[in-house]
Amino acid sequence: MTTPNLNPKRGEIWEVRFDPSEGDEIRKIRPAVVINIPQAGRMQLRVVVPITGWQPQFVNYFWMTQLSPDVTNGLSKESSADSFQIRSLSLNRFQRKLGTVSELKVREIAAAIVLCVGFKSTP
Repeated sequence: MTTPNLNPKRGEIWEVRFDPSEGDEIRKIRPAVVINIPQAGRMQLRVVVPITGWQPQFVNYFWMTQLSPDVTNGLSKESSADSFQIRSLSLNRFQRKLGTVSELKVREIAAAIVLCVGFKSTP
């Protein structure tokens, strides 16, 4: 059941329940950045990019966007948005809002998604 008035917005970080998962899919309740624009979709879904703990080798992975903890985003440790694990999820999976990231950081995450799917603006 969807929580009344739950309306996660682009750039917000929420704790999201990712289970059940299979294979290498991201698991458990963890933070995620809402990435979709408000005009996209009409269902009770949001497109999210999960957040995981930062590891030094992630600096070599274009799909990992580093997120440092601060009072605005609500993260408790050095983290990374994993754009390769992008998902559309029901509002039923959203637990609580942690904070927000800057529009610049949202754009970095969106750019990583574009690279993951091989989008090119010219033929």
